Amino acid sequence: MSSTQKGYRVAILGATGLVGRTMLDVLEERKFPVSEIVPLASSRSRGKEIVFDGRTFVTREPSKEVFAEVDIALFSAGAGASHEWARIAAEAGAVVIDNSSAFRMDPDVPLVVPEVNPEAIFDEDGRPEMIIANPNCSTIQMVVVLKPLHDRYRLRRVVVSTYQSVTGKGKAGRDALEAELAGTVPESFTHVHQIAFNAIPHIDVFQENGYTKEELKMVNETRKIMGDDSLSVSPTTVRIPVYGGHGESLNIEFEEDFSVDDVRELLSKAPGVIVQDNPSANLYPMPLSSYEKDEVFVGRIRRDLWHPKTLNMWVVADNLRKGAATNAVQIAEQLIGRL
Repeated sequence: MSSTQKGYRVAILGATGLVGRTMLDVLEERKFPVSEIVPLASSRSRGKEIVFDGRTFVTREPSKEVFAEVDIALFSAGAGASHEWARIAAEAGAVVIDNSSAFRMDPDVPLVVPEVNPEAIFDEDGRPEMIIANPNCSTIQMVVVLKPLHDRYRLRRVVVSTYQSVTGKGKAGRDALEAELAGTVPESFTHVHQIAFNAIPHIDVFQENGYTKEELKMVNETRKIMGDDSLSVSPTTVRIPVYGGHGESLNIEFEEDFSVDDVRELLSKAPGVIVQDNPSANLYPMPLSSYEKDEVFVGRIRRDLWHPKTLNMWVVADNLRKGAATNAVQIAEQLIGRL
């Protein structure tokens, strides 16, 4: 991977989707050194124009030849496209940062949240890994908060219940909510059931053990990112009718005791975390106030009433940004910072 004097050539596979467009916004906002954007999508979107930093680029279809022209490739077109193109892109010389589930649990592919395990981006010789996986959105915001607490108090068990935005299913998820709110009754529901005025405890496919794939992602990804297979994570994931931002209720048991004030101070100094915890002023994180922001917001911090060494808190982050696009761009920033 090399850069021109003006910056890096960055491809985005899935450039016309919600996450792909957010990636473009984040690259521009964070002034990532881009010399050229190479927007890639399926044949349906070929020829569409993408505007980035005042310049217009035309969407192309992915190919080995295209990937040979770029330095970094941000993938957000689903696991199928990632399985098809990620290794081809890497062999062509592009560092792939993949937002799908395709490689997250591959033992040879690092799963990275920059605030938690940035060292995993590089191999033992300091060279960048050619495929780097972006975790699931719900996992990202949780581990950003858990990491400093684990380092100080040692985690034993986390019980997490999520309240996830419809944009977790992309544009189709958002459009389904808008259509239902307008009174349209579809032949089949995008969210399995009606999402308007509802809450659905069903995200992804149910497994034989009664958990969904989304829930098991949170278990397995957290262990991999934190580098600790002994961590106990007990999840329930729920879809709710909000446009942007996932909420999570966490009940965290530690090995060491803590004071709530120390926890607040520790989190207030943690990278990527903003503490909003003043119930007397009705201040706590919400999806609406976290929308289009890059940080992870934490509030309702309080000791468990019944269990010692156990803490309750409420965590919110924009799933399209920190939960996907921003995390991918932060990985790219870490990458070029060492080159």
